[in-house]
Amino acid sequence: MKVRGERECRNCGGRWSYYETGSVECPDCGSPRSVGVTGRATHTDTPATLDLRPHRARFGEARGTLPPEGVDELKRDLREYVRRRGFIDGGELRPLDPTYLTARELVEAVDVYDRLHDPTDADREYLLTLLSGADDGDRPTTDGVPETMREARGMAAVHAVTDYRGELSAFLDELAATDGTDKIRGTDGADEADGTGGTDDGPTVSVAGDDGPDRIAPARQVSERLRDLTKRVEALQGDVEPAVADALVDAADAVGEYVRTGDDGALSRARAAVDEAAATR
Repeated sequence: MKVRGERECRNCGGRWSYYETGSVECPDCGSPRSVGVTGRATHTDTPATLDLRPHRARFGEARGTLPPEGVDELKRDLREYVRRRGFIDGGELRPLDPTYLTARELVEAVDVYDRLHDPTDADREYLLTLLSGADDGDRPTTDGVPETMREARGMAAVHAVTDYRGELSAFLDELAATDGTDKIRGTDGADEADGTGGTDDGPTVSVAGDDGPDRIAPARQVSERLRDLTKRVEALQGDVEPAVADALVDAADAVGEYVRTGDDGALSRARAAVDEAAATR
């Protein structure tokens, strides 16, 4: 959606960034009456913190199957975090966030682990490693994924790359509206939060450099190949070599970097990662 980043309270005059708080309520006085005072920008991210300490305390000593009373709560917190996160922040395309990615994988890993009849020490270690590092976006290396957990790695990549590709596509659509003067055409209409209307003449998205529109076609080409590979992994229910799953993620992140920066090296890395995923069975 397109929102006005800076807001002003009609009650006390305080100002704050909607991008930082995700709320139209004044952080100083609590009044819900505020007005946007800057132009709109495309924005999909919502402030969110992933705190899994209570779950680590619950599951840290678990043996065998997981305690049933805690599984639903863990998955609920993970999915709420994932639901709130996005990849466009105030008109800027962000990387594929590692905490988001690890949270995605942990959701899948909990499901897989919970279905195992006789989980091994390696299965449990993998799950607890994810749980211990998810807050900071740390996850096991490709070599550290047990055979039984390949599905978790693969489906996490499918969901993460699909989400990222969706927002990348929306970003490229906005970038395509560039008029050649480093301006992105704004939209007429009412501000959903404060009822003010008008036309924004400034950009709704931004990238480094002045050749942003030239990056659209190469980025879409890589993204389309990535879509096809992601569907293939999804059809296999994620049961692919972990290197394939990681290559999909690397490709998505690299094409995003190319769009942001115009770095041809990032585009080459994206293409190489797609080729790697396509070649690995």
